Amino acid sequence: MIVKTVESLVRQIEAKDLSTAAHTWRVVLYTRAMAEEAGLEAERIERLTHAAALHDVGKIDIPDRILQKPGPLDKDEFEVIKRHTQLGYARLIRLQERDELVLDLVRHHHERWDGRGYPDGLKGDEIPVAARYFAVIDSFDAMTSFRPYRADVGEEAARRAVEELRTGIGSRYCAESVEMFEALHGSGRLDWIREYYNDTCPVGFETQGVLVAATSKYGPTTPVAVVETRT
Repeated sequence: MIVKTVESLVRQIEAKDLSTAAHTWRVVLYTRAMAEEAGLEAERIERLTHAAALHDVGKIDIPDRILQKPGPLDKDEFEVIKRHTQLGYARLIRLQERDELVLDLVRHHHERWDGRGYPDGLKGDEIPVAARYFAVIDSFDAMTSFRPYRADVGEEAARRAVEELRTGIGSRYCAESVEMFEALHGSGRLDWIREYYNDTCPVGFETQGVLVAATSKYGPTTPVAVVETRT
């Protein structure tokens, strides 16, 4: 998928729920960092970057009253939210996306290692590799992002999030995914992402800087475009 199309879709997601903007770019950069750590070739890193940016594209089709509800969702509302994986997959198919890596991550990033996830209840190695690694990234960011009921988003929150990921090995997550993310987090290479793309900063991004210019393993000083994308 071309960058302009990805940018357009992400802007539609942000228009539905502006609070997702910082989340989107954090998980994009975490994904790039893990891909670089794994030694993947540039072409595959680009595809993974696009997949991460589009992981919540199905939320475009979720009603505003549910997506923007300030309080907890009830059971029926949560069932609607869960449909975003299938809705996103269907939207990309309509847009003639054919990259299985992108489609798999969008559809399956909420599957669980024990088979109790959604939408298809995939278990263990049935879960596409990109989706099982991204599930760890998405969960970590959710646990370290600002929420009305949780203001702690600093180092202690990150430490607790990593512990929670480890607790979920074998149930929510595959061991290799957690161990790789934990090692990367422990190296300090992810710290700048939370610093520059945090929930207390004004949101609104020029996305191409993140999608194309970001080389996350060098931090924000080398890929100048990454720092300059925040407005």
